[in-house]
Amino acid sequence: MVLIIYDGDCNLCTGWVQFLERSDRGRRFAFAPMQDEATLSPYGIAIADCALGVLALDLTTGQRWQGTAAIAEIGRQLPPLARLVWLYQQGPGLRELGDRLYAFVRDRRYQLFGRRATTYVSPYSVGCAAEGSCRKTTTAKGGTVTSKE
Repeated sequence: MVLIIYDGDCNLCTGWVQFLERSDRGRRFAFAPMQDEATLSPYGIAIADCALGVLALDLTTGQRWQGTAAIAEIGRQLPPLARLVWLYQQGPGLRELGDRLYAFVRDRRYQLFGRRATTYVSPYSVGCAAEGSCRKTTTAKGGTVTSKE
């Protein structure tokens, strides 16, 4: 299982997570918004660690990927995208171009795609991914707690 840590306030990021939810249905991926410190803390991840973009964490091996490397790892695990990832990784100059484009979008994501009024929490949140049914509640401090129903 790979934990994908995304910006739950970003429209582009949450749209991409929703695409992955429909494609995977909790079989390979679990999700956590970077705004959920309580969920990230047991994995040794702080909100500041997310500054360079999406994180993917293999919950079995502990291996981490960030930014374009995370996107490539996620794509590699989805059969329809695996060939595209291979081509991207083999093409001369494509990684560097991808890294620059990713950094440009990452640093301007709210201006380009807008910011959500509330943080998106996936129904396939870590700890609930296999069942696909979690209950989300908001704490008094505005944090989100996800628990199995």
